[in-house]
Amino acid sequence: MRALLRRLALVLVAVVGLASAAQAAAELNVTPTGLALRGYDPVAYFKVGKPTPGLFDITAEYKGATYRFASEESKAEFLRDPERYVPQYGGYCAFGTAMGKKVDGDPQIWRIVDGKLYLNLAPRVAEIWQKDIPGNIERANANWQRIEDKTPAELN
Repeated sequence: MRALLRRLALVLVAVVGLASAAQAAAELNVTPTGLALRGYDPVAYFKVGKPTPGLFDITAEYKGATYRFASEESKAEFLRDPERYVPQYGGYCAFGTAMGKKVDGDPQIWRIVDGKLYLNLAPRVAEIWQKDIPGNIERANANWQRIEDKTPAELN
């Protein structure tokens, strides 16, 4: 009986772990290996003013994703206040989110608005998004509440 209970407990732990991973995968735009921002340093957008590749050996986990950093100082800054640095909408395209979809956000196509990092899919998409940034952010914020837990495939 004890062996059966242990097995059931292990199965439950595995299921919860898979559900948590699936939840993180739905909420965040990460690579298949769980890497956020395709390995770019999230703090560098704010401190350096440009996308800066992080180093493979300077990382931190946050909400199921791995973030890379260009320096230990950048990592420490991130760990003090991760929500300040993570991209909005889980790193998905801000304009796509305004349209109720989850599409890739390119870390090279970015903008900081009111202290928050936004990514877009492509330069042309960013141009369209920038024509009404406040309106697009308002729509994206409203949509995000509805789509955050859905996978991109569920929204197509």
